[in-house]
Amino acid sequence: MYIFKYRDNIFLHTHELLKLQEIQEKSSCLVRVHSVLFGSRMFVVVEMVDTVRIPPWSFQRPLNDAIAEELNKKLANKVVYNVGLCICLYDITKLDDSYIFPGDGASHTKVNFRYVVFHPFLDEILVGKIKGCSAEGVHVSLGFFDDIIIPPESLQQPAKFDEAEQVWMWEYETDEGAHDLYMDAGEEIRFRVVDEVFIDTSPTGPSTEKDASTAPATTSTAPPAGTEDSAQQKEAPYTLVGSVSEPGLGLLSWWNN
Repeated sequence: MYIFKYRDNIFLHTHELLKLQEIQEKSSCLVRVHSVLFGSRMFVVVEMVDTVRIPPWSFQRPLNDAIAEELNKKLANKVVYNVGLCICLYDITKLDDSYIFPGDGASHTKVNFRYVVFHPFLDEILVGKIKGCSAEGVHVSLGFFDDIIIPPESLQQPAKFDEAEQVWMWEYETDEGAHDLYMDAGEEIRFRVVDEVFIDTSPTGPSTEKDASTAPATTSTAPPAGTEDSAQQKEAPYTLVGSVSEPGLGLLSWWNN
């Protein structure tokens, strides 16, 4: 079980980014840091507490290095509920005594540490690339994080969806009439974060419905109807909701030209 404490008003500045990149190289993080490209405030430092298991074959390594590797294996590129997307270890603040339990040759150490987490604050302005469009809205990617949606009501208005091309467009009014400004995939887009959605995707136990216990036995091995569809429609554990319904927001090419 983790214990989380947000460190208020702690953001990564330039000198901290250099330190973060140095730590990243040493700990072989799974996710590259894009703070330099997209701005640094979307990353925060979060205090955590966990008990780390070190296998016997890692005893010859310095304890801090072994713990850092295990923490990054466990957390890097993972979403922690109501916290954000974990990037990589920032530093270790406290190590308790290590213990070896009967029947297990590994050591167990309680660790207080700080972790770099991707968690933009509401109303923050970010720049990403359009991954695609659908009737649900415009899907945006930051390169390392893809679960960003801009719903139709949050687009520049009036907006319409081209079913044939599968693309949203802004019907921009001028003195010469309306011009369709397309939101094509791959275009850079500036948007405001207006909401965030966390979904607990932890595994759940088997169903205990009464119907299951009273249903007659059958020899059929075919999966129930809809099982494959529900398995494919996996919900994202962390989703950002954006908006471009303000002057200066939307495709960068709109305002550069």
